[in-house]
Amino acid sequence: MGSISCPVSLCSQPKSLKARYRSRSSSRMLDVRCTVGEVVAESRVASATEPLLINAVRGEKVDRPPVWLMRQAGRYMKSYQMICERYPSFRERSENVDLVVEISLQPWKVFKPDGVILFSDILTPLPGMNIPFDILKGKGPVIHDPLRTANDVAGVTEFVPEESVPYVGEALSILREEVKGEAAVLGFVGAPFTLASYVVEGGSSKHFSKIKNLAFSQPKVLHALLQKFTHSMSRYIKYQADNGAQAVQIFDSWATELSPVDFEEFSLPYLKEIVASVKKTHPHLPLILYASGSGGLLERLRLTGVDVVSLDWTVDMWEGRRRLGLDVAVQGNIDPGVLFGSKEFITKRIHDTIKKAGSDKHILNLGHGIVVGTPEENVAHFFEVAKGIRYSDLSS
Repeated sequence: MGSISCPVSLCSQPKSLKARYRSRSSSRMLDVRCTVGEVVAESRVASATEPLLINAVRGEKVDRPPVWLMRQAGRYMKSYQMICERYPSFRERSENVDLVVEISLQPWKVFKPDGVILFSDILTPLPGMNIPFDILKGKGPVIHDPLRTANDVAGVTEFVPEESVPYVGEALSILREEVKGEAAVLGFVGAPFTLASYVVEGGSSKHFSKIKNLAFSQPKVLHALLQKFTHSMSRYIKYQADNGAQAVQIFDSWATELSPVDFEEFSLPYLKEIVASVKKTHPHLPLILYASGSGGLLERLRLTGVDVVSLDWTVDMWEGRRRLGLDVAVQGNIDPGVLFGSKEFITKRIHDTIKKAGSDKHILNLGHGIVVGTPEENVAHFFEVAKGIRYSDLSS
């Protein structure tokens, strides 16, 4: 894949879409590997047939970093707020093909990001595993019958996405047709420990006392639950890839609530298993791993075997690259709060992040999702500046 270049500074009702699109185009990615610190004299030229984001992840020579934003389709956009007024239920918005496609494409039509991520939720698979849930306004996800015993876990069924969430596959296929190769279509899933945290806690949590109680008093029960999520999420990733996703991000948002030793028991093995399973059948599918607050776990995150580690803003980009090693692509990592600043401030932070990341294997993104209330014009400025940057113009 070549070596990382030294950081420059340092060395309405939605109309039906289903009938219009029935197929998608696909192309095969090359399997490219390198060792840490390897220097390749001849740079690879980016493929014109693949989106910029995919080329960058592979380590091919690109003119600028690809850019997209977590939660780029969401509540900060006026167009999304209008849909929410008509369809107040998040489950309805995220489980209706036409609405999913329309919402996913809202930022694409306005900002033209290099990644178009499916509008969905990491908990979407739960009903297909016999775990009912809802998302309530002002409260977030609620699991009405939390899982806390061996009998509870025994009732969790295998997830069959083709049967339980066919709208996800349909939406991804349509998105591939709509974007027409100008951006990468991204899918995503929740990681086993994070999903387990939700279903054991009964929703979001501040202290994670219930899942830690289970982990430290009945570890066999938790491991059984984690294994079920591992099989199901492996299958879900493959399903998304088969239906149009060109890269898939794994969210392990709550794994960083674990100490390093507990991460090695309750998260890392299952992430490694997912990656290994997916790579057996989809060796060229880029996998991105995001865990907020992961500064203390970076070296362990690279052990999962993912292609990209997404950094949050609490980690200096240059230090993150050094700790992860040069063969792992990075994503991020601008503080979402920066988008509340002046345009000059936003521009400065973009340049600073790109310089620290270097010109190889970097996806520009935030270190977390866009915050509600972020000025839409500042998001537009972010994309305008980011897409206007050229590595060749950056001076040391």
